[in-house]
Amino acid sequence: MATSQSELCFLTIGEASALIKDKKLSPVELTQAYLDRMGAIDGKVKSYVTPLPESALQEARVAEADIQKGNYRGPLHGVPIGLKDLYDTKGVRTTGQSRVFEHRVPTEDATVVTKLQEAGTVLLGKLAMHEFALGGPKTSLFEQAKNPWNLDHVTGGSSSGSGAAIAAGLAMGSLGSDTGGSIRGPAALCGIVGLKPTYGRVSRYGVLPLSWSLDTVGPMTWSVEDAALMLQVIAGHDPKDPTSSREPVPDYSAALQTDLKGMRVGVPRHYFFADDVGLDDDTRNAIEKGIQTLKELGATVQDIEIPSLSALTPANGIIMLAEANAYHEKNLKSQPENFGDIVRSRFIMAASYTSADYVQSQRARSRLKREFAEALQKVDVMAMPVMAKTAAALKDFDPMGMMVTPSLMGPFNLTGMPAMSVPCGFSSTGLPIGMQLAAAPFNESVVIRAGHAYQQHARWHDQRPSV
Repeated sequence: MATSQSELCFLTIGEASALIKDKKLSPVELTQAYLDRMGAIDGKVKSYVTPLPESALQEARVAEADIQKGNYRGPLHGVPIGLKDLYDTKGVRTTGQSRVFEHRVPTEDATVVTKLQEAGTVLLGKLAMHEFALGGPKTSLFEQAKNPWNLDHVTGGSSSGSGAAIAAGLAMGSLGSDTGGSIRGPAALCGIVGLKPTYGRVSRYGVLPLSWSLDTVGPMTWSVEDAALMLQVIAGHDPKDPTSSREPVPDYSAALQTDLKGMRVGVPRHYFFADDVGLDDDTRNAIEKGIQTLKELGATVQDIEIPSLSALTPANGIIMLAEANAYHEKNLKSQPENFGDIVRSRFIMAASYTSADYVQSQRARSRLKREFAEALQKVDVMAMPVMAKTAAALKDFDPMGMMVTPSLMGPFNLTGMPAMSVPCGFSSTGLPIGMQLAAAPFNESVVIRAGHAYQQHARWHDQRPSV
């Protein structure tokens, strides 16, 4: 059994839960190891904005007592996690990393927070993010999180603290949110797994909104297995969220297979590998090797076409900003000074959009859904890059640059499809690279199967940063 702090903090949820279930690992010991590590290194990583050491230890004691009595609740019982600071937590401030909500303390928990509590998780604290999931990496309230693989580089956004905390061994799992790539981007840049479920698969009740028709919430973990375990707990219909689906929730663990025989993989090379995307050589090579590995694991691979992808992807940004502007409009008028500069500039851009822009973007979205559905008649899963480049240096990061380059993640927000980032290598400078896998709506299981088989073979997740 792992004994040192670093060994404990770099266990996967699957590994830790087996030890906890067999009473070989104490949830209190595990939680204390994380709290000690937070005290030692989070001053450099800046992943937590509101640590909760006292309540975490109390929750760990309760979990341990329950397990000792034989009341084991499942794979997340006694597992220490963190939450992006847009999930409402009763009695604990939830700020969206903005001065606008600096003193906001919710009176009830988000639905997914309740589900995680019922599963027996231990909440270590609230994690850093880009302001209102939009304006990163700098915010108007807290410091920005740093990339554990190189503290002079960004983590990606907007789930920046979630990516940093998992990679640095400061949480065993986390929930992020994804409107244009905010789970998958940080996962790719921080060398972890990030799963954006199908739109409507997981309740968003009690989650600060960015864009009501695009927002999704999902897990960020070290392994695909861990993501499946967390998704199992949070997925399902919620009467409090009118957009949540009644689609039955399968057993995601059943998808954790190690070969891909019979699976058909499609590569939309015409868009994701196009010159204007700007893939760097390290990323291109890592993704090509990743796709080749899928083939070696038994899948068939073919190029596929989504004809209108290049023309229609910008619709994601228009819908996102227009809906965000509508949500924040009152506060933008009453307290503009409390918004960060980057967020405010994006809302100014959003205010220039017309109703025609919004309607045309929704039409584009419908067309793109049809084209993806047609392509998915020929293949089971798609494979492509998550990001064109590895994490930028903090000093070089251009927050508006992403607004003018083709999005490799936004298409799957527009269509509502499930998509995952899984580690697939490192650059020549030691920065992580992620491969993106996507499938038809509510077919998270095929994404999990492809990702798990790949990960178990490639083993990139065995590497850890030395922060």
